[in-house]
Amino acid sequence: MEPHGLAHFEPLCRMWGDAAVVHHIGAPSTRQDVWMRLLRYRGLWPLLGYGYWALTEKASGRFVGDLGFADFHREIEPSIRGVPEAGWVLARWAHGHGFAGEALTATLGWLDGQGRHDRSVCLIAPDNVPSLRLARRFGFREERTVRFLGQETILLQREQPR
Repeated sequence: MEPHGLAHFEPLCRMWGDAAVVHHIGAPSTRQDVWMRLLRYRGLWPLLGYGYWALTEKASGRFVGDLGFADFHREIEPSIRGVPEAGWVLARWAHGHGFAGEALTATLGWLDGQGRHDRSVCLIAPDNVPSLRLARRFGFREERTVRFLGQETILLQREQPR
């Protein structure tokens, strides 16, 4: 895991432009959308003290995906403002190889170690079975279904271990 940099732009474009990867999230992103995402990723850290990391395969250095936390000020009820929202997206080639679990172990451990937040949340499409399975494995529990961007979405919450 490392901070996002300019070298991640092209791999991000490939990943976020892949309709199969973003199927549960939305439409494929344009290069301009990806550029704005990259800027957003970098801006989260100084503003919030947390953000997203670029995931790379240790052996090859190949880009795997994005994983981290944000506060995107989502317009949902109940509000999750001020609560770190976990999110992850992996390149299609990396699906099913354990990268998300390994990275989620590290990032949740990091967040818990900060001692600043008593909980974190995530939003997952009801038909995104792999992500729901992963979230549950790491202690996220379904709170309720919310309307997000016109779609029914599951809001999950994870209490920080005591």
